[in-house]
Amino acid sequence: MNIADTLHRWCREARPFALATVVDVRGSAPLPTGTSVAVDADGNAVGSISGGCVEGAVYELCRQVLHDGGAPQRAWFGYSDDDAFAVGLTCGGELDVLVRRVDWSDGPHLAAALGEVVEGRPAAVAQVVDGPDHLLGATLSVLADGSMTYGTLDDGPTDRLVADEARALLRAGRTARVTVGGNGDGCPEPLTLLVHVHASRPRMLVFGAVDFAAALSRAGSFLGYRVTVCDARPVFATEARFPHADEVLVDWPHRYLERTAVDARTAVCVLTHDAKFDIPLLRLALDLPVGYVGAMGSRRTHDERLRLLDEAGVSEDQLARLHSPIGLDLGARTPEETAVSITAEIIAHTNQATGLPLSQGTGPIHR
Repeated sequence: MNIADTLHRWCREARPFALATVVDVRGSAPLPTGTSVAVDADGNAVGSISGGCVEGAVYELCRQVLHDGGAPQRAWFGYSDDDAFAVGLTCGGELDVLVRRVDWSDGPHLAAALGEVVEGRPAAVAQVVDGPDHLLGATLSVLADGSMTYGTLDDGPTDRLVADEARALLRAGRTARVTVGGNGDGCPEPLTLLVHVHASRPRMLVFGAVDFAAALSRAGSFLGYRVTVCDARPVFATEARFPHADEVLVDWPHRYLERTAVDARTAVCVLTHDAKFDIPLLRLALDLPVGYVGAMGSRRTHDERLRLLDEAGVSEDQLARLHSPIGLDLGARTPEETAVSITAEIIAHTNQATGLPLSQGTGPIHR
């Protein structure tokens, strides 16, 4: 998905190319599973899988697979300090890379999926990374709401199993490896697939049209969120004040939250620190399946907020979900610094990370 626009164009032009994809990562590596490089017949390359460490070797392998037109190939890149000129990862991680040729016969269904990605719509492409030789590298795509599929692996139970897994990951907005088959479910041989997912942008709901909200909407947009700013006061909730937000709405916060769509990737940031807005809003937000709920205010405001939420019937388990005062302790003072503090906490919470300096930790940086 990192090179979807170029691959879409090559598929529409029926241009053959070799596609190298990181199908597994062990230890610390610069880029995640699913990252790809492609090389066309003219030697044009797009993408990166290692930040430079092994790009030359991957490029040559792509050229070889494209020229030979044969079966997909696997390559493993690790770290070795025995030879300063050896091909390997300086970060100490390990990459498992699958290289396959993509011809015009693959183009129509890949072009359909990649076209959805280019237009910003959800799509998933499931790629066989372990299994029978004749299926290695084969793909099946699921589009939009998951009701449409393109491509086929066996035109039978395997397709249905793979499509179900792809739909589940598409709903979760997550690229991942899955294994199907080999257990009496109609698919005779086990297959391991890497499901590449391009999900709709996660939502950041910012309540309170204040200066901190302007900085946070900009930071959220930079991180790829679809940002909504909502405030009940029309004089403050204007598009001119929040040019980086995708939408600016005038409404009572809890009323808007009642009727808008949220999911497990949604971040709710309450910046009003006004009880008449905060309490009904947080009472509702803490009862919804959102990924993050944070509220701005001093520690005194926080203590009073907890008392009012408790009186409103919010349970201890629900209160435990509340990030208040919002953000990590960075010593932030300006709206911009505060936006970094808030988004850093959201990133840490989303990835189940500690938020501590890396210099104080041990083990792999990338988990």
